[in-house]
Amino acid sequence: MSKCSADETPVCCCMDVGTIMDNTDCTASYSRVFANRAEAEETLAQLSAKARGVESEPCKITSTFTDVNGGVQLDIDFVFCCEAETLIFQLGLR
Repeated sequence: MSKCSADETPVCCCMDVGTIMDNTDCTASYSRVFANRAEAEETLAQLSAKARGVESEPCKITSTFTDVNGGVQLDIDFVFCCEAETLIFQLGLR
C-alpha cells in the first residue's frame, strides 16, 4: 500500500474536497481590451448577471474601465462568499 498525504484514503487515494477547496480563493478576475466602452459595458452586464445567478450571498463586483491604445480595457473582480461559487462561476464561463 502506498503512503498517501493530506486526507487521502489509502485504498483509492481519493481526497477530501476540503483539502483542495479551503475558501482561501474566493475571487474570480477578468480582464480584456474592447474596441469601445459600449462593448465593455455590455460584457460587464453579462458577466455580472452570470455572477448573480451563482451567488448565495451578494457577490462583490468591482470593475474599472481604462482607456488604452486601440480601445478600452475592462478589469473586473468578482468576490464570492465561498470558493465553490467562484469555481462554479469560472467553469460557467468556459
